[in-house]
Amino acid sequence: MPIDAAKALGATPRTGRIAWDTKDVQLYHLGIGAGANPDRNGPATDPDELRYTLESRLHVLPSFATVAGAGSPGVINSLSMPGIDVDLARVLHGGQSLTVHRPLPARGTATATGRIAAVYDKGKAAVLVMRTEVADDEGPLWTSDAQIFVRGEGGWGGDRGPSAGLAPPGGEPDRTVERPVREDQALLYRLSGDLNPLHADPEFAKRAGFDRPILHGLCTYGITLKAVVDTLLGGDVTRVRAYSTRFAGVVYPGETLRIRMWRLEGSVRVAVSAVERDDAPVLADTVVEHS
Repeated sequence: MPIDAAKALGATPRTGRIAWDTKDVQLYHLGIGAGANPDRNGPATDPDELRYTLESRLHVLPSFATVAGAGSPGVINSLSMPGIDVDLARVLHGGQSLTVHRPLPARGTATATGRIAAVYDKGKAAVLVMRTEVADDEGPLWTSDAQIFVRGEGGWGGDRGPSAGLAPPGGEPDRTVERPVREDQALLYRLSGDLNPLHADPEFAKRAGFDRPILHGLCTYGITLKAVVDTLLGGDVTRVRAYSTRFAGVVYPGETLRIRMWRLEGSVRVAVSAVERDDAPVLADTVVEHS
């Protein structure tokens, strides 16, 4: 069996140093659409976007943690962990959660420790949970969990894991915004480190079962968090405490995201869909916890 659950769970955690600077943060922000005016009827540039793009006033969106120093450690690095030997074309990012312990600095050096925290047997697929804990000299910075869906690797009789999703939010959303995805969005975003050819190579995408390359799930993840911060949190990135989502469908570059938001006490529930495909679900069970 390509996945040996006991070996993966019992493996020694991997620890390494990571570093980032303002250019890395700016590139990530540009990769999720920062710098453009989200109001298509407004001026070409929005001064508020400078908090994401100008080094002298740079604020770091917490979702930058998913690429800081190492590209996409939760997805790509998990596939080289002991006990795991799978075909990248069978791998999809199933979900992502992030807990922020302190505001992320615009430049830093830290220690990242990664391990397989869970392996679930879904019958026709396996789900790996790759946990990454990051700390600097002042203490913990963030903890992230990447849920990785591997088609064709289940069926060994292991723990099926959690299956129930969140109940849909009630009533009409408090805010709904639309965010266009550029035709070259995936090509720009991948420069932050996630070089999976699924997002650039048409032939590889076809081998994985898609008509054409798809947008990184973590790019949609970042676009969505930015929309919530800008729309409901006054543009204050430091208010975000945690952020989780389930990747319910794909996004193709050139499409438009419809982002619906419901205010709750201390959190925002979010649903994201693709406008051009009759609101096909993209992100589900999405929660932004905030102060």
